Amino acid sequence: MDLKLKDKRALVTGSSRGLGYAAALALAKEGCKVAINGRDEEKIKAVAEKMSKETGAQVIGLAGDVSLADVPEKLIQQTAEAFGGLDILITNAGGPPPGSIDSLDEAAWQKGVDLGLMLHVRLIKAALPYLRNSEAASVLTVTSISVKQPIANLLLSNSVRMATIGLTKSLSLELGNEGIRFNSILPGWTETERVTELMTARATANKSSVEEETKKQSAQSPLGRLGQPEEFANAAAFLVSPAASYITGVMLGVDGGMYKGTL
Repeated sequence: MDLKLKDKRALVTGSSRGLGYAAALALAKEGCKVAINGRDEEKIKAVAEKMSKETGAQVIGLAGDVSLADVPEKLIQQTAEAFGGLDILITNAGGPPPGSIDSLDEAAWQKGVDLGLMLHVRLIKAALPYLRNSEAASVLTVTSISVKQPIANLLLSNSVRMATIGLTKSLSLELGNEGIRFNSILPGWTETERVTELMTARATANKSSVEEETKKQSAQSPLGRLGQPEEFANAAAFLVSPAASYITGVMLGVDGGMYKGTL
C-alpha cells in the first residue's frame, strides 16, 4: 500500500530513542521530510544524520526539552522554516516517573502535567497555523494503554495521560471541519529503553531480575511477548498518512492484546 507520505513534512518529538525514534524512522523510510527532537543537541544531531543516511530522506535534529513552556513553539517554527510548512505532528515524550500518592509531591505532579499534557497542548497550538495550510494535516498524540487499564505504581502517567485523550478526541471534533485529523496511539509494553528502566525498578523492588520481570509482563499478552518499536511505528505511520484520511478521533491500542476490556 502506498501511504502517500512522500515529501510530507513531519515533526516527531521525543524521538532520539524508543517509540518516537521508531515512528520518525518509519516516516523517513516512506519519504517524509522529518524533524526529530531530543534534549541533547549533540546526540539528536548525530541521530538525525544516521537516519538520513539510512533512509535517504531529509532529516533534521532539533534540541529542546518539550516539557518546558517555550520549547514547543520553537520546535514547530524551526520545522516549518526548514521544510516550508508542516503536515504531520507526532507529539511524544518520555513518561513521568513511577510513584504513589504518598511519594509524589506537588512539584512532581506539576512536572507530570507539563510532560504528559501541556507539551501536547503547546505543540498543537503552535502547529495549527501551519496545519491549516496543509492538504494532509494530521496529529498523533502518543499516550499509553494506562488510559484504559491503569498500571501499578504509575499514578502520574495513569492520571495525566487521560487528559491528553480528552484533548485528542475534543480536537478531532472541533477541527475536523478544517480537514485536520487527530488520533492517539495507546502503546502497551514495548521493548524500549524506558520499559527496560521500569523493569529494572520492578526487579529492584521485588528482589528479582529484569529478565524475570519482563517474562511476567510478557505473559499478560495473548501473544506472549512484549511489542517491538517497529510494530508501534507501522501503526503510527499509517494513522498519520493520507491513506488513513477517513480515520480521526481514534484511540488505537497497540498492546498485543494486553488490554482486557471490550471498548
